[in-house]
Amino acid sequence: MDRRKFLASAGAVAVSVTAGGARAAIGANDKIGLAAIGVRNMGWADLSSAMATNGAQLVAIADVDKNVLERRGAEAAKKFGSKPALYSDYRKVLERKDVDAVIIGTPDHWHCLQFCDACAAGKDAYVEKPIANSIAECDAMEAFAKKYKRVASVGQQQDSSKMWSRVIEMARGGSLGKIARVDVWANFRYGAGYAPAADSEPPEGLDYDMWLGPAPSRPFNPRRLHGLWRLFWDYGGGLMTDWGVHLLDMAAQGLGKTSLPRRVSGAGGKFAHPETSSQTFDTLNVNYDFGDSSIAWSNTAVPVGFYGMSYGVAFNGEKGVLAANREGWKVIPNPDAKGGAAKAESGKPENNEHLDHLKDFLNSVRARNFDTACTLANGAFCAKLAHLGNISARLGKTLSYDDAAKTFSDAEADEYLKPRYRAPWKFPQA
Repeated sequence: MDRRKFLASAGAVAVSVTAGGARAAIGANDKIGLAAIGVRNMGWADLSSAMATNGAQLVAIADVDKNVLERRGAEAAKKFGSKPALYSDYRKVLERKDVDAVIIGTPDHWHCLQFCDACAAGKDAYVEKPIANSIAECDAMEAFAKKYKRVASVGQQQDSSKMWSRVIEMARGGSLGKIARVDVWANFRYGAGYAPAADSEPPEGLDYDMWLGPAPSRPFNPRRLHGLWRLFWDYGGGLMTDWGVHLLDMAAQGLGKTSLPRRVSGAGGKFAHPETSSQTFDTLNVNYDFGDSSIAWSNTAVPVGFYGMSYGVAFNGEKGVLAANREGWKVIPNPDAKGGAAKAESGKPENNEHLDHLKDFLNSVRARNFDTACTLANGAFCAKLAHLGNISARLGKTLSYDDAAKTFSDAEADEYLKPRYRAPWKFPQA
């Protein structure tokens, strides 16, 4: 059994076939009533891929920025053949009986509440990665999916990649020999942020209070808006949660890991560009100790990296190194390996992973299949890895986390487990 299927069978998505609150059955030839919440960037990309499968009918879209909402509404009418209903409040979307499933592409701090509300409303959900901005929110989402028997998938599209499946098989197949360490890195300039800007009034058309949602109340600042929000702890976790969930997913699958590491040790800071307005780390190193092997994460603001890749995963085996990113993979033999080196070979992507990922979600909604390409349990596992690394680095401490007891080995670290929601928003309780 592979790691993803193990997590699916052990976690919250192992539920009964009949889902309450939605259509009793969606026929094989019926189109799924689809809506999207948050459509500026990835939400729009996800929606576009879903519609390209010809398996859905777009019913509605929601966004707190009127300018984005109206632009995407017009684009949807042209691109998909019919204009969706437009809403500034996502809850209006969830009230519609003709919506079977939603795509959630909002900033990370909104994922949990919107996902849980969707489950309670009887909607299946595709949620962007990381599934949540905290460990406790990951657990709440799994609880809601289980309680309301919802099909869920997470936007870690590499889980639908034939190339990455091959990479994982090679890592676990023995041709590299024993793998004691996996290097994972993501070196992108955007992770350092930009020059500070003065607080100001929100731009016309943006419902800023709704944009904040459950996050703390703060004056509007343009450096915290569109795309840049992920560099502030209230809303995201920097490069670690943006790219980490993708790459740590592949690293852990290659090692066959189904439980969190016994120890995490992180160190980081704003070393490359301390002058920027961002809060998250532009330079970060995290070591995940699994007892018999380790995963080492690093990110910098300089777009170069190991094996000529600015980002990637490298499985360091006795007989050679298998290095991969979305552009391809290659094996670098170890000429000094006892018993012979690994074979030098390479490969490229074999399918449109994003399109196939959304196709899998829609097919799963139709079939009431809870073992999606990236289950909610798998998304939670990867998000927790990322959050553990950030928390360790923020505190400057080596930490152990008990996922059953939901506590750290350190009381100070426990304060980072669950966010305090701003009134009137309340933390979801299943």
